[in-house]
Amino acid sequence: MRRYARTVVALALATSVVTGTAGWVSGDAQQALTGPPPGTTSWRADRVLGAELPDPERADPAEVAVFFDGLSTKERHLLLLRHPSVVGNLDGAPLELRYRANSLALAAADDPRYRSLAAPGRQILAFDPRGRGQVAEVFGDLRSADGVSVVVPGSDNDAGTFDRANDVYGTPAGMAKSLYAEAGPGTAVIAWTGYTTPVGVGVDAATGRLAEAGAGRLTRFAEGLTADGLPEPAVFCHSYGSVVCGLAAHRLPATDLVVLGSPGVRADDVDGLRTRATVWAAKDPTDWIDDVPSVRFAGLGHGTDPTDPAFGARRIPAGDARGHTGYFVPGTDSLRAFAAIARGAATGEGAAR
Repeated sequence: MRRYARTVVALALATSVVTGTAGWVSGDAQQALTGPPPGTTSWRADRVLGAELPDPERADPAEVAVFFDGLSTKERHLLLLRHPSVVGNLDGAPLELRYRANSLALAAADDPRYRSLAAPGRQILAFDPRGRGQVAEVFGDLRSADGVSVVVPGSDNDAGTFDRANDVYGTPAGMAKSLYAEAGPGTAVIAWTGYTTPVGVGVDAATGRLAEAGAGRLTRFAEGLTADGLPEPAVFCHSYGSVVCGLAAHRLPATDLVVLGSPGVRADDVDGLRTRATVWAAKDPTDWIDDVPSVRFAGLGHGTDPTDPAFGARRIPAGDARGHTGYFVPGTDSLRAFAAIARGAATGEGAAR
């Protein structure tokens, strides 16, 4: 009987896997984009400053920050012009330099998918055109903000769909803009699409393969923020993005970890995340994610529902959100709670850690 039950669970997972934003459709296997930014080979060979430059793959963000602190304005500008794709994606480099570098990289990109990202006034903190494209954008004044937040989206998101016009509050840019508008002055929000997300429903969405690759990238990104002198962020993780956050949690510098519309975070409870961040969870009653089996078997599935009281997360009210992408809609209880967390003013309800 036990073997039969496990077989049923495995079949359910194989046919009822979860996607992030696009609904129940077939999925295509994706190759995770990993490794250093484009242009790294030329960067490594450059001796324009008379010595080796910090290796984008091996130098940690703190070492990168120390390197740039020791450069003159002229030297920084020289590297910016010679290697915009590296500087723009180099975690630990000064954010002002990264904005300028990515502006240059986007201006040089001959791809209509990224044209809107090159619009004047946008603060692009990371841009990688390879594959489906990856991007991070800042809303607010990151340098002066007392509270910093990072939004990690789920499936079907990339640089080309980053701020699409349909399903606005399911897009990385739409979620981040809405959170920033609600949280108000003194905060800044980063929409981070810095990993290869699953496309549709398929094995990618049901396993942790892409999330494992994304977890390392998210950790390094957050370490780059703190290395640049910014506050530790509150991290908001939607759908498959919560799998990324769950796998990164034990080493992710963050004040709060907020999972919403989550299929599971690959941990049985809050203690299993091994994080010092305060963990929050939200799920609205109309979210189809509730139909996804909260199990893990043979590598499929992501485990316990984080809104289950036994998981131990602080529960965020989401009764008036609608569907899988309604959590950041203006006027909802969930968005108000998110904003309080972003400001560092939340006290929480439900199960406290």
